Amino acid sequence: MSLSSPNIRKIIWILRREVRNLSEPAVTLVGKKWRSPFLVLISCLLSLRTKDETTLPASQRLFQLATSPREMLRLKVEQIEKVIYPVGFYKTKARRIHGICQDLLERFHGRVPDQLDQLLTLHGVGRKTANLVLTEGFGKLGVCVDTHVHRISNRLGYVRTKTPEETEWALRKKLPQEYWIEYNALLVVWGQNVCKPLSPFCSRCAVRRYCLRRSVTISR
Repeated sequence: MSLSSPNIRKIIWILRREVRNLSEPAVTLVGKKWRSPFLVLISCLLSLRTKDETTLPASQRLFQLATSPREMLRLKVEQIEKVIYPVGFYKTKARRIHGICQDLLERFHGRVPDQLDQLLTLHGVGRKTANLVLTEGFGKLGVCVDTHVHRISNRLGYVRTKTPEETEWALRKKLPQEYWIEYNALLVVWGQNVCKPLSPFCSRCAVRRYCLRRSVTISR
């Protein structure tokens, strides 16, 4: 048995309803509040290996001091470190933010590029971050695959892949484009609250009837 487009449509329809009362991902909230591709990019960098409850306050503190590459470069790296702490690898991220802002000014006239290939030329920006900037920053089509999207897409049986990058390419071929932008946020919220990495809450999952539960050995 495999899921077809009608199944994924039903799943997404259900998830839209189920996540209404749950907190949206930090980067999604930044995109909605500031509507700035640059700030979405910065919040993406801060979010790497960091929980949302830490990422969002850190982003807000930093954005009180700077909201553009030029303003960010006026801050010393040590200032950025202090403001974004305790995000994971905060010292590395502070230096990376400085480097990316310098790069944006030198190569892109201070603007975040809206093309995937150009975003990937920025040091420290991988496919997940680049796609998230496109979808949440610019509202453009992209397929952002993080650990939640990779895990849940495989658990459902919608794809059968070994890595997030393989999942991205599989979804680009199979997932209807109308769902590309929202797919990440829906599955991230579901993964944080219900479809957890270990022992997911299958007993109260609203889409369990559509899920093959691949690789699930223990559930609640």
